[in-house]
Amino acid sequence: MTENQIVSPIFTPVRIGPVTLRNRVIRSAAFENMAYGNSPSQDLYDYHVAVARGGVGMTTLAYASVNRSGLSFDGQLWMREEIVPGLKRITDAVHAAGAKCSIQLGHCGNMTHRATCGCMPVGASSGFNLYSPTFVRGMKVPEIDALVEDFGKAVNLAREAGFDCVEIHAGHGYLISQFLSPYTNHRRDEYGGSLDNRMRLMRRVIGRVLEAAGDDLGVIVKMNMHDGFRRGMQEAECLEVARELERLGVHALVLSAGFVSKAPMEVMRGAMPLKTMTHYMDLRKFWWLKALVRVFGRIMVPTVPYKEGYFLEDAKKFRAAVGLPLIYVGGMVSRQKMEEVLAAGFDGLQVARALVRDTDFVNKLRSGEIERSECGHSNYCIGRMYTLEMKCNRCVANLPDKLRREVDQAEKRWK
Repeated sequence: MTENQIVSPIFTPVRIGPVTLRNRVIRSAAFENMAYGNSPSQDLYDYHVAVARGGVGMTTLAYASVNRSGLSFDGQLWMREEIVPGLKRITDAVHAAGAKCSIQLGHCGNMTHRATCGCMPVGASSGFNLYSPTFVRGMKVPEIDALVEDFGKAVNLAREAGFDCVEIHAGHGYLISQFLSPYTNHRRDEYGGSLDNRMRLMRRVIGRVLEAAGDDLGVIVKMNMHDGFRRGMQEAECLEVARELERLGVHALVLSAGFVSKAPMEVMRGAMPLKTMTHYMDLRKFWWLKALVRVFGRIMVPTVPYKEGYFLEDAKKFRAAVGLPLIYVGGMVSRQKMEEVLAAGFDGLQVARALVRDTDFVNKLRSGEIERSECGHSNYCIGRMYTLEMKCNRCVANLPDKLRREVDQAEKRWK
């Protein structure tokens, strides 16, 4: 250690199941939109290798679908044998930089279109998803059986590709979350009704994942502490989900909240930059969506106030309820807040936007060069993420004036 390096619990090792990380900072599974054609790209490689060189303990490749029906973006990873060499190239380079590498596995459920997923979108129950918008078909039990196996196959592919951990996405209103939430689960069979029934899919998936993971892969689950609206899951039920995941034997939980089809900014906080979102949409493909967002955007995606560490008070209740390692995520941009989170009993720290702003964020914190990220919380990176690769506005040349004004206004609001 050099003399000018900061001594902090942030930079101490932590163990997640069979895996030891060099420090507590994990690049969270924020969607990169860099898997063009649903396969690893040079951009995806460059970004995660840069984050690894920038000092994180582990970086997470985001939102990889376990099968085609779970795809919601053309730039999203789809787990299949042919992409393993490209993924192995990334994990080898991340390991060479001293970091571990995880991959988030999931299924989007009803948050897609036939043109993307190759079939009528499926979910816990049939209906209409206004936010896609599309009609949705409830999954049949044989399809659920096949999905469980797809998760197991995806874990095996992750091992083959050199990953150290898998993170199962059971939150944010995607498929497992759609089965958990009474808002989206109206089934009358053994997968619906009581919380115990609504946890059945999650229980089966996690059982198969743990079986496939064996003794050499860490298993992390991202889950909601609440859905963020009245008819969704509330804290009491989510606490039961956390206890069940601990009973099943997962190695760590990532505690989040929100529902992409109902309360999206509960996840990310602040305002959705609507001008940015519509600016990058392809007018030929999404003229109707651009018009809809321009007229009803603030109603569809209302602002939720941002403050640093916005999930911490909720997460402390889960810390008191379960004994397994917990990874905090939610708006950390400073060394002071990260140390506060660790002092509250959390084992890991997931960070995204600070690492979109600067892939060297962790190294700069450790050297004392900075004490907080320069991220201004404009959410520009999120607004463009639905069409282009995730990128900070400060890394975009010749940003249009109307978008620069939107960014500046947002940064002044949340400063």
